Amino acid sequence: MKGVYLKFYTQENRCHGRRLVYEWLIDIARELHLPGCSVFPAMAGYGHHSKMHRVHFFELQGDLPVEVVFALSEAQAQALLAKLRQEKLEVFWVRIPAEFGILPQDEFI
Repeated sequence: MKGVYLKFYTQENRCHGRRLVYEWLIDIARELHLPGCSVFPAMAGYGHHSKMHRVHFFELQGDLPVEVVFALSEAQAQALLAKLRQEKLEVFWVRIPAEFGILPQDEFI
């Protein structure tokens, strides 16, 4: 199946309303019946303000970068982005053309 790889970048402690952004994104994805997503924490990184974020031994939850990723059809990606715009979520995103399936038959469920 052809579609898009949609990625969002945030910090692990950043909130939208009273929810962590990455948890909020998961909830919105489930609400839209999207096929799934994954959340990956980073060990280090920096954003457009050039502030460095790193893992610190004593911090349980800090400002580390977090990546939330989806493999979606074009229509699903458009629906998700429209919902985030409607909710006025400020988040950096990347959309990359993708081809995906499930082996061995390469049929997407």
